[in-house]
Amino acid sequence: MNTSQAEAPRAVIVVSSHVARGSVGNRAAVFALETLGFPVWAVPTVILPWHPGHGRATRIVPPAEQFAALMADLARAPWLGEVGAVLSGYLGEASQADAIADLVGAVKARNPGALYVCDPVMGDSGGLYVPEATAKALRDRLMPLADIATPNRYELAWMAGADLPDLKSTTAAALDAGPATMLVTSAPAMMSGSTGNLLLDSSQVLLAEHRLIDRPPNGLGDLTGAVFLARTLSGQPPAKALQSTTAAVYEILARTAKRGGDELQLETDAQSLSQPMAMVQMRHLTHPGRGRTA
Repeated sequence: MNTSQAEAPRAVIVVSSHVARGSVGNRAAVFALETLGFPVWAVPTVILPWHPGHGRATRIVPPAEQFAALMADLARAPWLGEVGAVLSGYLGEASQADAIADLVGAVKARNPGALYVCDPVMGDSGGLYVPEATAKALRDRLMPLADIATPNRYELAWMAGADLPDLKSTTAAALDAGPATMLVTSAPAMMSGSTGNLLLDSSQVLLAEHRLIDRPPNGLGDLTGAVFLARTLSGQPPAKALQSTTAAVYEILARTAKRGGDELQLETDAQSLSQPMAMVQMRHLTHPGRGRTA
């Protein structure tokens, strides 16, 4: 590694939920980023004993003033120059969006090349699982700031205010969403019995497909956003970053499902993050804005 590479800002500030048991939110993102060699500043937006999908339990949300004060501390930290990216996920309440936006602004002022990845965690095919005010804060306050956004198809549909039954409608909604790069998880697939990750930027539309696995554990979106960010920070071009991210997450999912795990078993399958062997189907699709197939 040359000197300029060694000195490039590599730390990532991850702002998301924290669970005591499980591999979702910060637990998934921090593990993935640190395993792949990126230092992490981890900020919890809410503290839970486990994912809410396992049953109701205590929910601790930092008071809004204290959360904002902590984020302001980070924004003026003497080590801010170490930070090369911010990744935000699940919000404990709507007001946290403003504090995150302020932190993103401070990081970019200190390092104009820094990336902001917004994972607008708000719901899935069952509907919104955050208050509508929180969903609107994600859509209206944080998505416009993002360099990369990683919604699932339901979240993109809610933000677009339209059903997205196929690749054409999903692609159009992603292009209209705002961020320069959109990675849509749970996207429609072209192969039967499969699901896809759809990646769009100004010049290309790429689809990575793998077979569906019934009743997958939670945390796949958190893991996908973190791994894709790590691949991007490592300099992988978009197609390679999409392929290797999809392969890693699918491989971990498949191995967890084979063991009957109710949570992603990242610690057991850490090697899959850096050297995935799973095969995924890559497709180059027509970019609506360019009128041709890539």
